[in-house]
Amino acid sequence: MSADFLESSTAAGWKLDHSYSRLPGLFFRKAAPAPVRSSGLVVFNDALAVALGLDPEALRQPDQAALFTGNLLPPGANPIAQAYAGHQFGHFTTLGDGRAILLGEQITPAGGRFDIQLKGSGRTAFSRGGDGLAALGPMLRENLISEAMHALGIPTTRSLAVATTGQSVFRSEELPGAVLTRVAASHIRVGTFQWAAAHEDHDALLALADHTRRRHFPDLAEDSHLDFFHAAMERQAALVAKWLQVGFIHGVMNTDNMALSGETIDYGPCAFLDAYHSDTVFSSIDHGGRYAYAQQPSIARWNLARLAEAMIPLLHDDGKRAVELANEALHQFQGIFQNHWLDGMRAKLGIHNCEPDDLAFIQRLLDWMQENKQDFTGTFSTLSRAASLEAPAFPDPVFTDWHAAWQSRLARQAEGPAEVLRRMRSANPRVIPRNHKVEEALSAATLHADLAPFHKLLAAITRPYDEPEDDEFTTPPPAGSPRYRTFCGT
Repeated sequence: MSADFLESSTAAGWKLDHSYSRLPGLFFRKAAPAPVRSSGLVVFNDALAVALGLDPEALRQPDQAALFTGNLLPPGANPIAQAYAGHQFGHFTTLGDGRAILLGEQITPAGGRFDIQLKGSGRTAFSRGGDGLAALGPMLRENLISEAMHALGIPTTRSLAVATTGQSVFRSEELPGAVLTRVAASHIRVGTFQWAAAHEDHDALLALADHTRRRHFPDLAEDSHLDFFHAAMERQAALVAKWLQVGFIHGVMNTDNMALSGETIDYGPCAFLDAYHSDTVFSSIDHGGRYAYAQQPSIARWNLARLAEAMIPLLHDDGKRAVELANEALHQFQGIFQNHWLDGMRAKLGIHNCEPDDLAFIQRLLDWMQENKQDFTGTFSTLSRAASLEAPAFPDPVFTDWHAAWQSRLARQAEGPAEVLRRMRSANPRVIPRNHKVEEALSAATLHADLAPFHKLLAAITRPYDEPEDDEFTTPPPAGSPRYRTFCGT
């Protein structure tokens, strides 16, 4: 390691801590990124780097690209692979970071703490039969979608960088290899608690709960494990409500993909609705529709029930009373979720106050959209135009009736048209990562080494509420396009 590299890395602003590594050894294993042939920085997130207290100019230097493949480590790194379990499509299994390595927790100038993780950096103790590697396409996909979610105001892990490795990854075909540098409030999952519970290690479970509470819910009192569960449930309800409000389908809501921080994590078979249908599924392996669009709230509750099961020993000394407390909390989930969802949907329609019939009123619009195969994002974007307040935007008698009810509903609140439109335009994106445009950008990058479409799309989706210069990124896929399918692979 050269002196110049050390000087550049130190100047870059790395300030790594390792609070997770101070947990019992049950929760992690030492790991080391696999050496790669070459390191080429493909995407770098300057704004995120600055927020983390890092110097983009220093990190863009050619010799620093090795940091983003794991060929070299930043000062103070202590690489580990995290252990966790999970219910995958309802079936419990033990897991762990099979192709991800946590370098440490960057302490920001504002005192924040964020995990810095390399994804696709080689085998770990949890890789089982996998190679621990990742292909360029899925890493670029995670970069795109996570940055889009951030721009939409949805809590999410983020991507600091994507770097190529100069090596091939073999799946169903030979693909260019890459590593993603993922940034997260933490990578603690429901499955992390399940891991401790499965090992029947009460001390480890208690240490994990205390660590997670201090890290993500610092205002809660010590030993307030039931309050901690309530707070985690509130975050998940709010998160899933936001997903539904922009037409996002996660696609693989296994318990190992539910982060206790309340961030969206894992962008494998995810996608966004085009034509609205509540039963939409994109994942190629979700044959029963377990993780369909409208099923996401109930799956979130199911996952939280698994968290509650893992936490039973912490909720009360008497096991029967602990179960009662967990069930009492879980019974509140639907109401909490519905309140978050209604607040967001009211904003999408310019509604400020609350009325008892709002749920049925909003559902009438969604039913019409589904019956007429209306584009989800496009419909709400159209309604956010001044002309749509005055006259029905769609020549359909059912919509016309709903529009008249909407006008009456808006007339019963104090805000005028200008405030209604402001609220709607701040809640209804013009641009989302349209599935066909994502595929076009990834194909150009992986098949032709052409990153221009990727960067053009990235620029558009990180300004989702702006009026775009053209309709390239607002138009649904052409009529007759094949049914969109996504695949696990990130």
